[in-house]
Amino acid sequence: MPSSLCEAIQNSAESLEFQKNDDWITSGRMGSREAVLVFRTNILNPKTRKNLSESYSSPVLSQSRSNMEETIVCRKGEHDISSLSLPSCSNDALSGSKQRKIYVSIRNSVNINQTSDFQSTAKKINKQYSSSDASMSSEGEEPTQNIKNKFRELKKNPNEKITDLAEAVRKESGYDSTTPTKSITNISASEEDECVTEDDEECGIVMPAYKLKITYKFIQTETKLLRKIFDVHGLREVEGDNNFNLLWTGVHMKLDILRNLAPYQRVNHFPRSYELTRKDRLYKNIERMQHLRGMKHFDIVPQSFILPLESRDLIIAHNKHRGPWIVKPAASSRGRGIFIVNSPDQIPQDEQVLVSKYIVDPLCIDGHKCDLRVYVLVTSFDPLIIYLYKEGIVRLATVRYDRHADNLWNPCMHLCNYSINKYHSDYIRSSDAQDEDVGHKWTLSALLRHLKMQGCDTHQLMLNIEDLIIKAILACAQTIISACRMFVPNGNNCFELYGFDILIDNALKPWLLEANLSPSMGVDSPLDTKVKACLIADLLTCVGIPAYSPEMRSHYDSKWSRFRSSSCQRNLNVPSGPHKVKKNKKKGSVSTDLTGEEQRILRNARLQYSRRGGFERIFPTDDSMQRYGNFLDSTNGIPISTPNVQGQTFQTLIMQHNYNQMLHSNLYCHDTSDIDNNLEKNRIKQYERALETGSEIPFVKKPAVEKSEEEGRRQRKLMIKKIGTGSELTQFQARQTFSLYLESVLRRLTQDPRDNHEKIILKFLNKFGGSVKPPVLFRNTQSIKVISKARSAMVAKLLGDFLENYKRDTEAYVDSFDHFGMIPSSAYNQFLTHAQESDLEAVLTLHTNVTGIMPFLYNRCGLSVPPTPPIPSGLHGFLRALPSMVSSSGIAREVSKYDGYFRNIDKDYENVQDISIRPRSSRRF
Repeated sequence: MPSSLCEAIQNSAESLEFQKNDDWITSGRMGSREAVLVFRTNILNPKTRKNLSESYSSPVLSQSRSNMEETIVCRKGEHDISSLSLPSCSNDALSGSKQRKIYVSIRNSVNINQTSDFQSTAKKINKQYSSSDASMSSEGEEPTQNIKNKFRELKKNPNEKITDLAEAVRKESGYDSTTPTKSITNISASEEDECVTEDDEECGIVMPAYKLKITYKFIQTETKLLRKIFDVHGLREVEGDNNFNLLWTGVHMKLDILRNLAPYQRVNHFPRSYELTRKDRLYKNIERMQHLRGMKHFDIVPQSFILPLESRDLIIAHNKHRGPWIVKPAASSRGRGIFIVNSPDQIPQDEQVLVSKYIVDPLCIDGHKCDLRVYVLVTSFDPLIIYLYKEGIVRLATVRYDRHADNLWNPCMHLCNYSINKYHSDYIRSSDAQDEDVGHKWTLSALLRHLKMQGCDTHQLMLNIEDLIIKAILACAQTIISACRMFVPNGNNCFELYGFDILIDNALKPWLLEANLSPSMGVDSPLDTKVKACLIADLLTCVGIPAYSPEMRSHYDSKWSRFRSSSCQRNLNVPSGPHKVKKNKKKGSVSTDLTGEEQRILRNARLQYSRRGGFERIFPTDDSMQRYGNFLDSTNGIPISTPNVQGQTFQTLIMQHNYNQMLHSNLYCHDTSDIDNNLEKNRIKQYERALETGSEIPFVKKPAVEKSEEEGRRQRKLMIKKIGTGSELTQFQARQTFSLYLESVLRRLTQDPRDNHEKIILKFLNKFGGSVKPPVLFRNTQSIKVISKARSAMVAKLLGDFLENYKRDTEAYVDSFDHFGMIPSSAYNQFLTHAQESDLEAVLTLHTNVTGIMPFLYNRCGLSVPPTPPIPSGLHGFLRALPSMVSSSGIAREVSKYDGYFRNIDKDYENVQDISIRPRSSRRF
């Protein structure tokens, strides 16, 4: 290690001493290279945060008051300070509500004459510094006011400028505390929300992560629960390109970001993870292993075909074994575009889909089909290290299962996705985190206890699930390892949390349905909050976010070339002969025969396992090489999923080593505690135990805004008056109004379904096109003609998907100022506060009729904007005209398939008597 890094570590450890940091730092002393942050769920409890804040602030406040009484000795006319001791108060800590605490860190006395750097910095700040303290809030508690008064008394000193300079220099040098930055980007709309409050920021300020300036960044992902956990632990959000400690993204990583990662940075994806998370790639990788290693070893997925390339093979298989078949888009999520057919001729041939044999005999709970969502953590692919979280989610379908062919159209019977069943009016949510077997969402441990009471062999079931997960990852690991060697500079940069969807049949055989790249972290019930909060806390602790000081990080950033080779590969000193491991008598010691890289891998594996929390390591285990050694290359330990061709073998492209064998030998061939803790019987017991938390994790609903109908009518009249006098809605205002209007329609579809309204929404979505299209099953008008709750849920799901994309696009139209001739933002916001569905519809109708434009669907300068149709007056008139607002030239090719289904809608339009037709438009509606 370079001496400069040693000095940086020593200086940071001395300057960043923090009381009780052992509770939130593990695997090493604070400031050391092995130290990582600790995440706990008990800090999510407001009472715990309050006690923690008080315990940290009390001794600091007493110390600050004593230092306030010290005098500043300064000779008049001199520019040096012989002794200076000032409190280090954060302006942000002083501002806020009356209940806000003050956190003061005492800086040791300094002498300006000791260093010339101090003087130069002071001169630079002197030009920009203002003596006004207007930025300090007067709404704090009594200690806040006392501190402010002390500052005012200090300013009466003739040398007050020196005092101010000292405080400014102290801020510039990095010893000032600021509140964590908050961003409104990437905030997805949800029914449930738990906002970040000032109390969270107060708690975060006293955490080591805040003192160390640990930062995180989000890219296209759900952020509510994650941001809550990060903020209360002291992490701060940043918006820069690479100035983060943790990057959490919901999409695949860009290669240029991966190439430039520093050793202390962590990202939540491996390169080329789509080999495991895309449905078509996953099946093809497993299919290759079936041909190479034998069908009996990799019989973990139903028989599948990729259309249209394998249409002929599908027809042959269908003739041998009749359907049904389930059709899934190759790269979709949350049940979008999935439907079931009896025959291949019902499947469209114009897009790539995965067609799998439908399992007609699934495991049912009280007559309802169910599947599992289990969470799998991979911390390394070479060597392969896999953890399975001991708690998962069991999702139940809302409608009782019936395998009759006439019910194949019903997704609320055959699909267990929460994103589909939540729109069904009979869906039941658990209202208590302790009720793990109530409603349509259970925990994995509750299901295992339920099956065990019925005499099922849950021990073997969980072993089969572990085996399924390991084999699926082995089938896809070869390509991911190759990408990691090319693009990931450090072995600890990447980790991945996969969401495995597993279906169990009535013979208790698990089947892999898919592996999700970024499993949903949204919470809509106390049970969701409990499981996912514990999952995230244990995940971050196990992975290990380095507790590096800013000095250490800057050293790595400036001297990164010393720790990284030009090819982004690990620097290895691999012995040419067979690998030998000495059996050391000292427990847990590392063999001296191991190379530096191997020692690092072994040390990291042991440290990860020691802080695993609720994760159980399923690979490697004491018998993993015995069970899966045949699937690994004997020379390099890489899972081989392609036949070895002479002269073109995979191992010739990489350096010869066998990290998997080395790690297994050192973990399980010695007398260590890992063997006893990770035995099969101990792991299986953990899966059946209910998830325990140190304290209650609160679930806070998004507060419902009470709307006044009278105020809504008054604001509507004002808006109509403004539109009548020539004012217009901006594109952002029009899109926001349209979005709220569709949300009201969505609520009616789930609570008070109407057949004609469902048909209108379907026709609008189909003509609008895009990524949201009605499924092909809507061609069968006979099976869905009768009004049903399940069909209403299907239409609501389609509208919900459209709204999600629509709101994401609306973020690009935010108004930064009031435009000339447009409705002022203040008046518009007042209208939205109390607007009902009828108010929104009236404003949209009038604005469309008066202006003749549709900014909620098209840009004002669009070249293919259709003419504005006449909008029928009366209730739901705007909704009835909605399909005609979409350009006929943009109709998808599938429209002809729905003509029979939509024929009744046209008849409804012809019966409309009261239609307001504008003079300038002669187009028949």
